[in-house]
Amino acid sequence: MIEKMKFLSITGPKEDIDRVIDTYLSKYEIHLENALSELKTVKDLRPYIETNPYKDAYQRATELAELLPPGNQANNRKYFSIEKAAGIVAEVGEKVKDLAAKEEALLAEQNSFRQSLDRILPFTGLNYDLSSILHFKYIKFRFGRITHEYYNKFESYVYDTIDTVLYKCREDDQYVWLVYFAPETISNQIDAIYASMHFERFFLPDEYEGTPLDAIHYLEDKINTLQADINSIRKQMSGLLSARQDDLSGALNRLEIFSTNFNVRKLAACTKQNVNTFYIICGWMSNRDAAAFQKEISDDKKTFCFMEDDHNNIMSKPPTKLHNPKLFKPFEMFIQMYGLPAYNEIDPTILIGITYSFLFGFMFGDVGQGMCLLLGGFLLYRLKKMNLAAIISCCGFFSTIFGFLFGSFFGFENIIHAVWLRPMEHMTNLPFIGKLNTVFIVAVSIGMGIILMTMVLNIINSIRFHDPERTLFDTNGTAGLVFYASLVLTIVLYMTGNSIPAAMLLVIMFVIPLVVMFFKEPLTNLVEKKAQIMPKEKGMFVVQGFFELFEVLLSYFSNTLSFVRVGAFAVSHAAMMEVVLMLSGAEAGTPNWLVVILGNLFVCGMEGLIVGIQVLRLEYYELFSRFYRGTGRAFKPYGKKN
Repeated sequence: MIEKMKFLSITGPKEDIDRVIDTYLSKYEIHLENALSELKTVKDLRPYIETNPYKDAYQRATELAELLPPGNQANNRKYFSIEKAAGIVAEVGEKVKDLAAKEEALLAEQNSFRQSLDRILPFTGLNYDLSSILHFKYIKFRFGRITHEYYNKFESYVYDTIDTVLYKCREDDQYVWLVYFAPETISNQIDAIYASMHFERFFLPDEYEGTPLDAIHYLEDKINTLQADINSIRKQMSGLLSARQDDLSGALNRLEIFSTNFNVRKLAACTKQNVNTFYIICGWMSNRDAAAFQKEISDDKKTFCFMEDDHNNIMSKPPTKLHNPKLFKPFEMFIQMYGLPAYNEIDPTILIGITYSFLFGFMFGDVGQGMCLLLGGFLLYRLKKMNLAAIISCCGFFSTIFGFLFGSFFGFENIIHAVWLRPMEHMTNLPFIGKLNTVFIVAVSIGMGIILMTMVLNIINSIRFHDPERTLFDTNGTAGLVFYASLVLTIVLYMTGNSIPAAMLLVIMFVIPLVVMFFKEPLTNLVEKKAQIMPKEKGMFVVQGFFELFEVLLSYFSNTLSFVRVGAFAVSHAAMMEVVLMLSGAEAGTPNWLVVILGNLFVCGMEGLIVGIQVLRLEYYELFSRFYRGTGRAFKPYGKKN
C-alpha cells in the first residue's frame, strides 16, 4: 500500500529556522522539495546564501573522536547547546593541538637520529674513531658500498696497482660495505677508478665521537629516550580525550545535527515581509505525520504550517512511500528492483507476495524441503534481517502445503498420503487434445486467471492516470479483457463438455473487441476530442493495425502457454527426486542415506534457485508488463521518526 501524502509549507522568522528543524523536522519524516521551484508565484522570494557556520567545528569534532582509544564508547551522551558544543570542541582541540605539536617535533628529531643510524649501521665493522677519520687533512676517505661482482674484480685486478687502502666493514648477499683512503694529491684519479667499479658513496654525519659501534649505541639511546617522551605525550593525549569523552561525544552529536540541519537551507527560501524576514520550507509528509506535526506546533507562536490538499496545485509529484504489513514488506525488494509505483498507482507488493509464494510452492512442492526453506529462511531473517531470507521462508511455507497436496516428503512418496494428486501420475482426458498431465491443465488455468486479474488492475491504474486509450481500447484494457475473458469462457465450456454460445454471441464477444483494438488510435482521438481523428496515411494505418492485431493474438496465446512451466517444474521436481531415490537404492528397501541427503541438498539448492528465477520472470513479464508502470520516485525523508 502507498501512504497518502500531504504537501506542507512551513514558515517563520528566518533566525528561527535551526530551532524548527532541530525541534520538529528531526522527529517527522519529510521529503523536502525546492521551495523556489514550488513557490514561483510568491514575490520577493530568494535562496539562502549563508555558509555553514558549524562545518569546521563538526569536522574538528570528528577528527577528535577518531583519536579516542579503540573500543571506548560514551556511556551517557550529554545534551549541550550548540554554543556549548562548539566551545567544548575548541577547548579540547586546542589542548590536543599543543600536544600534537610537541609529538610532531619529537618525531622529527627521532627520524633525524634514525636516518643517522641507518647511515652508520653498515660500518660497524670499522673499529676506528669516526671523528679522527672525518677530520683527516692529507688523506681523503670515502664511505660506501659496491656489489660483490665488481668488488671481486677490483680486488683481483685493480687494487694492487693503485695507491689506495681499502677496509671492508660489512657484507650481505648483494653488497660489500667499505671505506677506502687515498692521498689528497691523487684522490680524483682514485675516485674515478672506484666510480668505474660502480662504487656507491655514503656520507656519514660528523657530530659523533668514537667508533661506529659507539655512535650506534649513542643514537639508539637517543631514539629510545625520544620514544619514551613520545609515548608520554600520547598517554597524556589519550587521558585528556578519555576524560572528556562524554562531553566530546555529546558535542559531536550536537554539531552533526546542526551541520546536517543547515543543509536544509539549500532547499529552503526566504522572503521579506515589511521589516521581518521569513524562511519557507516545502515538502511532503504522510497524513499521519502531518497531523501529528500540526498538532505539535499548534502552541508555537513562531511556526506556521500550511497544507495543500489538492495535488494539482503543486508543481512536484508526490513521492512514493510504501507501507505494507510486515509479512509482505520483504517483497518490496522485488518492487524496488522493477521500479517504485507512482503515487496514484496500485502497489503490487501484496500481489507479488501472494502469487510469487504460491507459484513457487506449486513448482517446488515437498513437505521436507519446504520445511527446510521455511525454518532456514526464518532463522536467517531473524539473525541477518535479509529480505531474501524472509521471501524464502514464505516460499517454503507454500512448498510445504503443496508437498502435502502432492504427497512428497524429501522425495519419498510412500510416507504421506497425497491429499490432491501425484504430479507425475495424474492425467486428465480433454476433448480434442486427449490425455494431458493434470498439473499442466491447472497451471494454464491459474495463468489465465492471473492474466484476467492483471487486466482488471490495468483498467484501474489507467483510470487513475486518466488514460482513455489504455483504459478502454488497449490489449490489456476493457477491449482486451472482454476478448480474453470470452476466449477463456469458451475454452472452459468446450473442455468441460458444455455447450458454447451461439455464433452471433461469439461474434459479439470476439470480433467487436478486436475491431475496437484495431481502431484504438482513432477512438482515443475521438474520446480526447482531438481535431484529427484518423491518421493521414490510411493504407499504412491498416497494414500496421493488422500486424499489431496479429501480434496481440499471438501474445495472448504465448503468454497463456508461458504458465505451462509452472506445471513442468512441478513434474520435473518429482522426477529429479525419483532419480535421487533410484541412485540411493531406495527401491530395494535399504537406501543409502548419504546419497539421499546429498541428493536432497543438490535438488533443493539448484532447482530452488532456478524456480525462484523462473517465478520472478513470470511476475515481471506476465504480470507487471500488463498493468504496472513503476514510474514513482522514492520518498527520501530528511529526518527519521524517533
